[in-house]
Amino acid sequence: MSTPRETEQPDDDQTTEGFGHVTTDAAGGQDPVAAAPTNDPTCPVNQQASRAADALLTAAGVERVDLACTLGSGWSGAAGQLGELVAELDAEQVPGFHTSPVPGHSGSLKVIRTSAGQHVLVIGARTHYYEGRGVDAVAHGVRTAAAAGARTMVLTNGCGGLSPLNPPGTPVLISDHINLTGASPLRGAHFVDMTDLYSPRMRRIAREVDPQLREGVYAQLPGPHYETPAEIRYLAAVGADLVGMSTALEAISARAAGMEVFGISLVTNLAAGISEEPLSHEEVIEAGQAAAPRIAGLLAEVVRRSLAPAS
Repeated sequence: MSTPRETEQPDDDQTTEGFGHVTTDAAGGQDPVAAAPTNDPTCPVNQQASRAADALLTAAGVERVDLACTLGSGWSGAAGQLGELVAELDAEQVPGFHTSPVPGHSGSLKVIRTSAGQHVLVIGARTHYYEGRGVDAVAHGVRTAAAAGARTMVLTNGCGGLSPLNPPGTPVLISDHINLTGASPLRGAHFVDMTDLYSPRMRRIAREVDPQLREGVYAQLPGPHYETPAEIRYLAAVGADLVGMSTALEAISARAAGMEVFGISLVTNLAAGISEEPLSHEEVIEAGQAAAPRIAGLLAEVVRRSLAPAS
């Protein structure tokens, strides 16, 4: 019978095992029985998030952040409208992060001070599940935000639309999601309720900013390939309005950390079979650039109002 052993990974190890101690058996395989549950503060993924949060807060010279925002495809322009830049670090300077290979992602993390004096962590170094770094790397940005004190997590993405009512360039509020990755960022006896995962309060604020905003259910698939027309018909049948390769796993992590979650998608293309045009990432980037002025102002105003004291 093999005996488990622990190995210490360096802080900047960006493999799937780069989140602290990894328990392995004598043959070198990971021992899932001995792995700490994700609701244990001593769990390696939580320790790694604490180290990352310390690096960001030290660079910014602040004690905590109030809100965190992960900017997906098409949303990067929002950072400039949130307030004054306090600190910016390349992803490689922060434990557990790496520069995204996906065009349209900045590869940096910023701390911004709003005009009201609050601090916002802007994550432009999202890890996608299809990169093969493991689900802990996907959840690391959210866990870092929670460790830095953020009470609200804003998740944005560029996605495919399943309805002609949401043409490319349309922002859509996420009201719920369908996780079709076959994975969870939670391990062990870590049971978390997902009812009202996407904050009704934040969606109400967003509709006050733009009453024309629609809501929809977002389906996350693992990617990186786009969906077939048959898969899109299946997604529509099970209730999806939007489809992409991010967000759901991060939202689960945010809820598990006790954060309020706000999700908003930018429809960058009609899904396969809805449009006769073939899908490409270039189309995603172009749609994001065209919609950038509108969605940047929208997101900045939602963030500002969400942080305002209750009247």
